[in-house]
Amino acid sequence: MAKKEIKKEEELQQEVGEALSTTGQWIEDNSNLLTWIITGIVVVVLGVIAINNYVIKPKAAEASAENAKSVVYFQSGDFEKALNGDEAECIGFAQTADNYRMYSTGKLAALYAGICYYQLGDYEQAANYLKRFKANDVNIGPAANQMLGDAYVELQEYGKAVRAFEAAANSENDLIAPMSLKKAGIVYLEMGDKRSAKHAFETIKEKYPVSQEASDIDKYIEIAQ
Repeated sequence: MAKKEIKKEEELQQEVGEALSTTGQWIEDNSNLLTWIITGIVVVVLGVIAINNYVIKPKAAEASAENAKSVVYFQSGDFEKALNGDEAECIGFAQTADNYRMYSTGKLAALYAGICYYQLGDYEQAANYLKRFKANDVNIGPAANQMLGDAYVELQEYGKAVRAFEAAANSENDLIAPMSLKKAGIVYLEMGDKRSAKHAFETIKEKYPVSQEASDIDKYIEIAQ
């Protein structure tokens, strides 16, 4: 009986380890999903911001125009050109974010730049740009925080990662919150903090029982005992 329990514990530990790795299918699938969520929402916001700023603030209008050029590359999946521009008229999100950092469109460019850096595997720069973006809405802000957490996981900066995941979960977005809570719990397990991990997993079970993350949450709660 003891051997069975040990084997079961080892199997659960292996599953948690696999879930923690962002090269695994679970993280990869969620990262791709978040990218498309951000893309759809941000493009709409970009259009609204662009209209306002073309009338009100010339500098902000310039940033909107630069973002619009980069979005074309972003939507086609050419993250390198979206980030760094081309040899024609597009300067890229990184330079737009740096040149217009005092404007809302510059901050939006920082979000895009962070996503591009993440997709290109430069997680340190991804974190640097993602943390510059702040939003109080229930969609873009939490999604940005979750991707920031993913970047910190890649950098093995687990304390910063769980703070970012918890910030995303606090939005109570029914899609992003349970995803972020599960990621936070997994990282807490990696850090050896079973109490915090258990709390994160139990919150999923209690507040988001119909979420995808809740479907197998009992096994995570068990290992966090």
